[in-house]
Amino acid sequence: MATRIVGLDIGKDTIRAVEVENADKAKPTIVRIEEIALPDGAVRSGEVRETHTVTAAIRKLWASGGFKSKNVVLGMGNQRVLARDLTVPKMGIDQIRESLPFQVQEMLPVPIADALLDFYPISEGESENGPVVHGLLIAAIKSSVLPNVNAVRQAGLNPVQVDLIPFALARVLSRGVSATGAMALIDVGANTTNVVVTSNGIPQFVRMIPVGGEDLTKSIASKLELSPQQAEAAKRARGISSEPVNSEAERAVAEIIHQTSGELLNSLRNTLNYFSNTRQSDPVQSIVLSGGAARMTGFARALGEVTRLPVQEADPFGAFEVSAHARKSARVEPASLTVALGLALGSAA
Repeated sequence: MATRIVGLDIGKDTIRAVEVENADKAKPTIVRIEEIALPDGAVRSGEVRETHTVTAAIRKLWASGGFKSKNVVLGMGNQRVLARDLTVPKMGIDQIRESLPFQVQEMLPVPIADALLDFYPISEGESENGPVVHGLLIAAIKSSVLPNVNAVRQAGLNPVQVDLIPFALARVLSRGVSATGAMALIDVGANTTNVVVTSNGIPQFVRMIPVGGEDLTKSIASKLELSPQQAEAAKRARGISSEPVNSEAERAVAEIIHQTSGELLNSLRNTLNYFSNTRQSDPVQSIVLSGGAARMTGFARALGEVTRLPVQEADPFGAFEVSAHARKSARVEPASLTVALGLALGSAA
């Protein structure tokens, strides 16, 4: 019997869900997709603040989307999640996870008791003391994860797994993409920009930058005394464009976008340079770009210019079967579903 699971991406103002069948197969099937808007303030930086509001939205999402499975994979990935290189003595993965509380306290900003810990193995090696495993330490503040889990449970669903959003991105964006050397997968969301560098599809490096498209909107709204809706419209109309401005108002918007987006672009350049400088045998060779904020006019071009790397815009559904039911949901942009799709795939990891 075919197995189905739903990846659930709880964003600042939207919840997105993708139901996948046979996630462990070479070409899984996207069965259903749906999204629903959230009122302002219900979720902040990926963390549920109003449980009853989010629970009601999830129930409505399940009804409108016609989802059959109640098994859900959630994502985590904001400034309260840490991903760092870690090398440990070689042992079984269960033993490594059990040993983490005794090894990583100095790396954490909170007591061990307040954190959820995991280890993602990448490769094996040798040290002066014997065989070792190189990998990534993943640590999340419990209080940033549990409200999301509770909201899902109260909606009558079964949260079977909580996964790191950059890993979810890697499962989708690396699939079917051929690249020489390391590849940077960059997803620009509303509040967070996730960066994961992969080699042969395996994550090697993760960074979560607490800046996203909403920062641009807020900056325009604040400096020009516009409503959030007016600021968002002005941002989308202008983008990162080199075209001449036609008015003082347009000039002001262009200058704010240039300054604020420049800070994010420089952060991305520095992040990729850091990886390449520390792994000179396998530097970043290309970028795959995704996320709602990344669709702003001119962003991909500007990212290519500042990093001096080729930039390819993601095609999340390119390596999957898509059911007729999912194809009918044309109002949902595939580019915005990358995280939810990758979370569903993580159930088979």
